[in-house]
Amino acid sequence: MKKSSLSMVVIGSILLTGCYSYGGWQPTVDPYNDPNAYRINQDTAECKQLAQQASGGTTKETAIGAGTGALIGAAGGAIVGAFAGNPGTGAAIGAAAGGFGGGAKQGFSSEDEFKRSYSNCMRNRGHRVVN
Repeated sequence: MKKSSLSMVVIGSILLTGCYSYGGWQPTVDPYNDPNAYRINQDTAECKQLAQQASGGTTKETAIGAGTGALIGAAGGAIVGAFAGNPGTGAAIGAAAGGFGGGAKQGFSSEDEFKRSYSNCMRNRGHRVVN
């Protein structure tokens, strides 16, 4: 498989899922009877930063998933393509499918970790998190 094809798969996956960057999500905090309500804004900013560090960052994780998916897809595609008489085309198709699938899966997994870390941080600081 050509390096340019692999590069295009990785870059395309990053653009599709990595640019999403958590979509501005933040946990909903109920300030009613919260003794730390005056700290919600500060804790929100600090917990967001900590959650981004804990999740590894969507773009980085997406790139790793896309690269891994592309390599596995290329190998599988080359095998199927060999039976059909054209292993190069099979590898390219497999790399594209595997790259996009792997990138998307890893990006969503990173986003879930971000949300979980963000909510846990706010709870640990004494706030009642609704979602």
